[in-house]
Amino acid sequence: MAITLNSLNPDFLVIGAGVAGLRAAIELASAGQVLVLAKDEWKESSSEYAQGGIAAALNDDDEVGLHEQDTLAAGDGLCNRAAVRALVEEGPHAIEELLEWGAAFDREGTKLLFAREGAHSRSRVLHAYGDSTGREILRTLWQKVSSNESVRILSFTAITELLRHEGAIAGAVAFDSWAGGLVAISSKATLLATGGLGRVYEATTNPNVATGDGVALAYRAGVEISDIEFVQFHPTALRLEGAPCFLLSEALRGEGAYLRNQQGDRFMHAYSDMQELAPRDVVSRSMVREMIRTGTSSIQLDLTHMPAGFVASRFPRIYETCLRYGIDLERQAAPVHPAAHYAMGGVRTDIHGRTSAERLFAAGEVACTGVHGANRLASNSLLEGLVYGARAGRAMRELAAAERLKPEPVGKSRFPLMEEEALRRLAWEKLGIIRSGESLREALSQLHNGITEDRDISTRQQYELRNMHRVAELIARSALAREESRGAHRRTDFPETRKEFEKHSVVRYGRDEVEFGY
Repeated sequence: MAITLNSLNPDFLVIGAGVAGLRAAIELASAGQVLVLAKDEWKESSSEYAQGGIAAALNDDDEVGLHEQDTLAAGDGLCNRAAVRALVEEGPHAIEELLEWGAAFDREGTKLLFAREGAHSRSRVLHAYGDSTGREILRTLWQKVSSNESVRILSFTAITELLRHEGAIAGAVAFDSWAGGLVAISSKATLLATGGLGRVYEATTNPNVATGDGVALAYRAGVEISDIEFVQFHPTALRLEGAPCFLLSEALRGEGAYLRNQQGDRFMHAYSDMQELAPRDVVSRSMVREMIRTGTSSIQLDLTHMPAGFVASRFPRIYETCLRYGIDLERQAAPVHPAAHYAMGGVRTDIHGRTSAERLFAAGEVACTGVHGANRLASNSLLEGLVYGARAGRAMRELAAAERLKPEPVGKSRFPLMEEEALRRLAWEKLGIIRSGESLREALSQLHNGITEDRDISTRQQYELRNMHRVAELIARSALAREESRGAHRRTDFPETRKEFEKHSVVRYGRDEVEFGY
């Protein structure tokens, strides 16, 4: 399909309209013209569906140092300490900014209401409307962005390639769903804020747009990808025939919900002293083991012991959604199972969002700053989007006076023959919660046999399938190379954490081997 030069050539190109992208756009607005691209509707992102809240050390009995300790502990030896320190130190100011811009977080009287979630040592998690935190933060950022004439947002515009110039990034090629064609967009600096990759898996809490585009396209452009083997599986997604794989927030267990097996017995005490408040990877694996032990396909999430009316008022969105599918959480337990939820790894960046390619930045879930290590602490992701979106925006402003680069021609791409359903099932079965060398090698063999050079591409979904295929391959390669179990990465053939792998994985286009270092 022909590529035409778009008349929209902004100073700054932001790819993604979630929390990280919009926060960066706010930071860039005073430095030049900003174009924000949304693959679907502007609000269709993981940020919109984030229920669990946002963590920051603002409570009277909390400290930045305690938030730092909890984040490091969850990261299982792989956190970048400088990145964590920046997150927790700048987190309170990021929340205060949102409050100034009109964010309506839940309160008890005039005081902000803080909840405690799994692996947090203090009550430091803010919510909005009980379980609509991401939606409220997006609304606040959107309102702020919309008041600035130098920022323009285009919906239904998906990136298909990054444009290169001698190792630097000169802009991007986009598939314009309105026109049904490809356009080239030139920019002085480009930010990847494309979100997650959960749709690679058959069971996921992520929206349909989370197809790993940023990771796949950065890799294709020669940019370093790090720690991509670490995929977090949320323990409690609704499992009902005919119902979506809807997330039932961590905060439910934080408020005292129980996990029960099909016999009605609580079981988490057999797997962790923290029981239901153990880190997500521990809870997910414990649930899988319990389902295997009892020969069932789900676990019961039980809130029926809570006071009448509490669940409906505290978690209205969750309560109403479950009720729509025949589950009254105040009267009956909900069947749940783990589902792919969050990627700790991604496009490798420094703590200012700079990638290994000049003029390319990344922030939010697509990025790997090292802040999450091998396993993300609950409710740190929205905070990361705010803090590192702002940091990337400030770093990008330094290129406001730079000259534009002339893009090199776009090379041919490889498109998969494998159908999406088969790809997602393969990822779930072979690259999921529990892995082995055998399953990972089988996955790689099937993935390598399922590609072709030439295919007539005419839809966004075909580009997304290509990206999902690439991301699945990167996860399999990195997981196979990491011969240990750490954080969210668990191998039956290497069940122990090994000191020699207390390093970050790095993959780059053209290099066969996965490297460990930095």
